[in-house]
Amino acid sequence: MDNYVIDPPPRTALAVAGERGVFPIRRIFCVGRNYAEHVREMGNDAKGAPIFFSKPADALVANGAAIPYPSNTANLHHEIELVLAIGKGGADIAKGNALSHVYGYAVGCDLTRRDRQGEAKKAGAPWDIAKGFDGSAPVAPLTPAASCGHLAKGRIWLAVNGAVRQESDIAEMIWGVPEIIAHLSRSFALAPGDLIFTGTPSGVGPLVAGDTVVGGIEGLSELRFTIATR
Repeated sequence: MDNYVIDPPPRTALAVAGERGVFPIRRIFCVGRNYAEHVREMGNDAKGAPIFFSKPADALVANGAAIPYPSNTANLHHEIELVLAIGKGGADIAKGNALSHVYGYAVGCDLTRRDRQGEAKKAGAPWDIAKGFDGSAPVAPLTPAASCGHLAKGRIWLAVNGAVRQESDIAEMIWGVPEIIAHLSRSFALAPGDLIFTGTPSGVGPLVAGDTVVGGIEGLSELRFTIATR
């Protein structure tokens, strides 16, 4: 047994629908600019290769949580996303083999400090402060691919206080799940426990303390969380 000089941090894990066991989280990767309408609403160009960024594993928040409004922002935004979980690792994964590496799928929300992201873009700086803060990755329970199949289409939506703000179909993603895995695995050796947020459709907008957020994707468990005061 390793002899740590301090107590090791707890392992972050995600609930799995219909299972007593949980899915351990290793890393969280995210894809930017993967729905054309969202790319346009943010004033960007949809051409080119996928853009990737990451969040720390412990940014994950369990379903139904009350997430404190984060510090260092006055413009917190919601971004509903399909999340995939890697169950088999590999590097330089071929697109045709990519789905065999997926354990399951979930609904997630990429919470974003939009004001800090705008500053980072202007400065050509990394997005870590805008994207990787505490509590920035609420995710619903995973549904194993063995139960739901591999998702290539289906309604994706998010409502705040009962009013739908984001609504599209995951078929509208510029890069589908196989392409995302193939692209990402050229730069990182993927491993069991990795999560990948696959991008958000148009309609992103602000959240304030007291808001109740519900989001879903056809065939998956709904995501629910609230924004609490600091």
